[in-house]
This record gives sequence, structure tokens and C-alpha cells, in this order.
Amino acid sequence: VQLQASGGGLVQPGGSLKLSCAASGSIFKINAMRWYRQAPGKQRELVATITGGGSTNYLDSVKGRFTISRDNVKNTVSLQMNSLEPEDTAVYYCNADVALTTTRTWGSYWGQGTLVTVSS
Repeated sequence: VQLQASGGGLVQPGGSLKLSCAASGSIFKINAMRWYRQAPGKQRELVATITGGGSTNYLDSVKGRFTISRDNVKNTVSLQMNSLEPEDTAVYYCNADVALTTTRTWGSYWGQGTLVTVSS
């Protein structure tokens, strides 16, 4: 299973970006999908989660600004980020709980990370 993240870049404060992550491989089922971020010199933190049923949860500091969504047909998860602040600067990683087609066993898989820089 591979997760491919895209959409990062440089944006001014107050701007918007949309991150996307596509899962591919021997996928039987995907349960929760998440976005994490890691800022320079800080620990990785969970930004947003969307369950298989579509329930969502957010880090307090991004509530009302970020929206996580998923497409269960395309096996993708997205993160729409609005009103970006310099404090949102980080490498963003997607993560998914995936059951394999071959063994029906569950595992946690990570994308490679995409850099978001919020600066004027």
C-alpha cells in the first residue's frame, strides 16, 4: 500500500491550500484517514481525522479553518486549509488504517509528507 500526498507549497498568511492524498495498492478496506503535521523542532501532531463513516475531528487550533474530506471510491483524503497562519507551517503527512486484500489484516500506512509554508 502506498499513500501519495500532494498540494503543499508557499502561501501568504490568510491564504488557502488544499492537500490531497491518494492510497493505492492491495486495498480491501480503509477505515480512519488522518492528517498529521510536524513543524521544525516540534513533535508530530494530529491535525484532523475522518472515520470510515465520515465523522470528523480536528485539532483545536485548526477548527473552523481546516476541513477534512474523503472519497471512498477513489481512496483519497483531502485537507482544505483556509485562513492559514504562520503557525501552520509544517510538513503535513497523511495516514490511513488499511486492510489488505490478500490477508485482510489491518495496518497503519503513511504518506511521504508535503511541506506547507505560510509566510509573507
